[in-house]
Amino acid sequence: MPSLRGERCAVTGAAGFIGPHLLRALARSGATARGFDINRRAVAALRAGLPRGATLEVADAARGRKVSDALRGTSVLFHLAADPDVRSSTARPLGHFEANAVGTLRVADAARRADVGRIVFPSTSTVYGDATVVPTPETYAPLRPISVYGASKLAGENILAAYAATYGIDCVALRLANVVGPGATHGVIVDLVEKLKRDPRRLEVLGDGTQRKSYVHVEDMVAATLLAARKAPAGFQVYNVGSKDAVVVDEVARAVVEAMGLEGVELVHRPVAGGRGWAGDVKVMHLAIERIRKLGFTPRYASRRAVRETARAVARERAAGAKV
Repeated sequence: MPSLRGERCAVTGAAGFIGPHLLRALARSGATARGFDINRRAVAALRAGLPRGATLEVADAARGRKVSDALRGTSVLFHLAADPDVRSSTARPLGHFEANAVGTLRVADAARRADVGRIVFPSTSTVYGDATVVPTPETYAPLRPISVYGASKLAGENILAAYAATYGIDCVALRLANVVGPGATHGVIVDLVEKLKRDPRRLEVLGDGTQRKSYVHVEDMVAATLLAARKAPAGFQVYNVGSKDAVVVDEVARAVVEAMGLEGVELVHRPVAGGRGWAGDVKVMHLAIERIRKLGFTPRYASRRAVRETARAVARERAAGAKV
């Protein structure tokens, strides 16, 4: 795990899926990690289990003087706070853009006022839209997202690029494949587990089942995040973060069925135009990761392994009634 020993770090959106993993990794690496999140229940549930060197408190990172003051002396800010639901961005585009793009602007300006040295921003593979080059490199252009979520994240990237150029804050955008792992709170695997809990005989699969996507395990994603925080050059930098392969959605569905110990489950497909799962669904996503590999990143999990292990973990957590 890349070391940030002695660094003072802050994490927004720290009580979501990725945040607790990142807080623990920062503490293990010898950094001091202060997390912020607006979800009081999640903060209360997670706070007691954090290791020494990591703290978590209730605060809206995009609003209020408290967080701006708390950022003083911070060397690296990890801005995780966002609305990650791609599908919901279609139903509520204004609120989604406010949370992701305007929220990033507010956080970036708080970081500017607090003299934060570096901002690390988890972006998304959906900024590429329907890329015609697969695996898709960071140099791919033009960037034409097909969802409001992708557009809001691309806007966040551009805000950080402007702040890097104007104010001299080092900024790193990580364009992530689908992040999976224990404690997942949303995404295709969680959705499929919940559907099978309601009906263990039929499983609705959004799309025609042939959508092909890459999945990155949260442990690999956190390792890449710390590596980029420590080794990315100055200025504004962009890195894809994913795995070496990709899998079709029907294979993900079969992995979930197996993880739940079920047999004879009928897969029922619900495609929209072009076989997509929903308006804004990218049909094929596989990222080229050579750029971050040059920093020293090697994913430990292939997509298939990440999916299988996450399916088992989520099935256990949901069966036990885990609060994730």
